[in-house]
Amino acid sequence: MTALFRTRTIAQWLLVVMVGSIASLLCQTSPAATLRDKLTERRTQQSEMEQDDSSALSQNGLPKGSRVIKDVAYGSDAKQKFDVYIPASNPDNKAMPVLFMVHGGAWANGGKAMGRVVENKAARWLPKGFIFISTDYRMLPTLQAREQAEDVALALAVAQSKAKEWGGDPSQFIVMGHSAGAHLVALLAASPDVTLQFGVRPWLGTLALDSAAYDLSAIMSTKHYGFYDKAFGKDPGYWRASSPLHKLEVPGVPFLAVCSSKRPDHPCDQASSFVQKANGMGMRASLLPQAKSHGEINFQLGLDGDYTTAVEKFMASLSPVVQAHLRGAE
Repeated sequence: MTALFRTRTIAQWLLVVMVGSIASLLCQTSPAATLRDKLTERRTQQSEMEQDDSSALSQNGLPKGSRVIKDVAYGSDAKQKFDVYIPASNPDNKAMPVLFMVHGGAWANGGKAMGRVVENKAARWLPKGFIFISTDYRMLPTLQAREQAEDVALALAVAQSKAKEWGGDPSQFIVMGHSAGAHLVALLAASPDVTLQFGVRPWLGTLALDSAAYDLSAIMSTKHYGFYDKAFGKDPGYWRASSPLHKLEVPGVPFLAVCSSKRPDHPCDQASSFVQKANGMGMRASLLPQAKSHGEINFQLGLDGDYTTAVEKFMASLSPVVQAHLRGAE
């Protein structure tokens, strides 16, 4: 009887210790400690990375009669290529405006031919007489984020130099990007030193689709998602040099920051800070919050609705040529 009592006592004591240890772990408040934080980070990272191989664009997803020139090289690496989508016809026989798109994917994934990157945008704007270019670039682990922006700058410069071959106007480029791609185009918009280095000509305006990474110094100095560490490392100097907010020192071309009001990391806060700084130095910049998910902001651009209408209003304000093309196919 005594041995049985001792056995039960030891078992109860072990149970108390185990329960206490589990409770202690659950009560920790470090960034990666709680299950909720881990699940939130995983969902956000999956959204950022845009991994969906089934969404690859097919020719059937393009407007009838349009054509694609695939894998135009702008460098020697296999990832340094872009695709050019050309309208079925050009009735006015005038040089066409160009939309230059940079995909997202947490600086590590994604691709230029993904359906959500191209399909609705091409379906909307090719019939209106726009050329649409979607570019790849070297990503992690080959290049960290700031150097990825240099790849995008080189791609843009090459696309501008070749635009006339496809019926495009090199002076009528609108640059856009989603997610990590939005960070990269915002960084170029704030970095005339980089664009000049790679021979980029001035473009009409920048459209950043839901970047939360305007101030990397602020992000990296507090609780943040793990994929930022891979993209930006541990050097505070690199964080600042990779931040559109800190790189913005002179007014640039007009800028529209679209941001999701539904994301848990509140991208509209950082986008608003960038817009306010830009406006304060005389640059035309505006904020377009949307009650849409991160993925919806990318995929739904080009569909009929207030969102696309607001973006086209910004586009039309950039030049009479763009305005005429938007109105001409109404």
